[in-house]
Amino acid sequence: MSNDTLQIRRIGIDTYHENVAYLNRDCAIYRAEGFQALSKIKVCANGTKLFAVLNVVDDNSIVLPGELGLSEQAFNQLNIGEGTFVTVDHAEHPESMDAVRRKINGERLDQSDFHSITRDIVETRYSKMEMAAFLVATGQNNLDRDELLYLTRAMLDSGERMNWHESLVADKHCIGGIPGNRTSMLVVPIVAAHGMLIPKTSSRAITSPAGTADTMEVLAEVNLSPERLHDIVRQERGCLAWGGTAKLAPVDDILISVERPLGIDSQGQMVASILSKKLAAGSTHLIIDIPVGPTAKVRHMRQALALRKLFEFVGDRLNIHLEVMITDGRQPIGRGIGPVLEARDIMEVLENNPNAPSDLRQKSLQLAGRIIEFDPDVRGGQGYAIARDILDSGRAIAKMNDIIRAQGAKSIDLSPGSLCQEVYAKQDGVVTHIDNFQMAKIARIAGAPLDKKAGVDLLKKLGERVQKGEPIYRIYAEFPADFKFAQKLAADNNGYMIGTEEHVLKPLVAF
Repeated sequence: MSNDTLQIRRIGIDTYHENVAYLNRDCAIYRAEGFQALSKIKVCANGTKLFAVLNVVDDNSIVLPGELGLSEQAFNQLNIGEGTFVTVDHAEHPESMDAVRRKINGERLDQSDFHSITRDIVETRYSKMEMAAFLVATGQNNLDRDELLYLTRAMLDSGERMNWHESLVADKHCIGGIPGNRTSMLVVPIVAAHGMLIPKTSSRAITSPAGTADTMEVLAEVNLSPERLHDIVRQERGCLAWGGTAKLAPVDDILISVERPLGIDSQGQMVASILSKKLAAGSTHLIIDIPVGPTAKVRHMRQALALRKLFEFVGDRLNIHLEVMITDGRQPIGRGIGPVLEARDIMEVLENNPNAPSDLRQKSLQLAGRIIEFDPDVRGGQGYAIARDILDSGRAIAKMNDIIRAQGAKSIDLSPGSLCQEVYAKQDGVVTHIDNFQMAKIARIAGAPLDKKAGVDLLKKLGERVQKGEPIYRIYAEFPADFKFAQKLAADNNGYMIGTEEHVLKPLVAF
């Protein structure tokens, strides 16, 4: 062993989209080079290099003085065997941080700046603190529309792109903010049953109790290799998969790992994230769903119209046919909030169960109908009727079952968590308001989406009559600590307002 090399040791720690290295405090290289905890180091072996955040260890059982420990993320990325000798050095500060600092000072960035930043992020040159600085600097309204175009293009160029060799590849995306609202899992089987290509790749939840990938994971495998994803889509005309394994706009997944704990979901970054992912997935025709409501992500019609213009501006310049649907965001869509409860709602709609949530069914048919009208053989205005026929005839559930089998069916258990608390109406009257944000927060505190069985099951929706002491929803959890926190949150604010019929919250626009 050379004095300036260390032997790799695999440390079984999941550091989630961040490379972490571990050095023993008594390591000669640590002392000689003056490394500091949380500094960035460069690890080189056989022509391969890796950048990692350094953690200093005082326990020889974790890593010995002659070893360099690597987290699971770092070990897999370096892709060498345990015991291999590597060299370790200080990592140069990423040059693109100068652009981030200029953005913090209010300057405008150009295309080359955004390409440099995204390239350094993908190459793991940024620490999570540096990524947080970039997100804050470009958050809220700090990007003009040209900068937004540059960011989207840079994110798109950060990874691979799929090419389906078809002129029409459909997709849809909701900007989020509405609990439930799992329309993609109905739209995909309906559109695929019509014969159109709709390869739906989704992110996991960022700030919500469930994303499409989290809910589909209740029914089938969603971590699909690019090769397997291609085979499934070719066979079934559609899929419902997590996009992370396909390396589509990978910088987006890395940034999401920082956005999630910070609760950041700014307008510009949201547009760039959505469009870069859809373009990378090979989409040519896209429906964007923007729900509007007083507790939705978009709260005013003027915001929705401004956001629509941003989507259209970037989409037009990146050559994707894009239509925006502004929808009713006054309350959760469906009854369930959380992966298992949302999967139950999906299956009830597909099975044409009379107890299925009608709002989820209707919204899904409207979205699927608009996508079907992308088909040049379908006249405008006919899409909804075609989508309804596909659902009513059983073709949609048959297609969903085919997709589930192709992706790898799971032993499906749609029973919610074993811990249950009913929340009761405090007075007689009519449900006049449901707070989307509060309902999502209660479901998340209960354990969703990591705990698939946790969440909230709504028993009453807007305009429905209730009596004092009647249950309005149920909280489900699997772990007592989560359950206790969710109960307290609901006791402080149950998210419902009850009054008279004339005070029922009206749509902000005629949908």
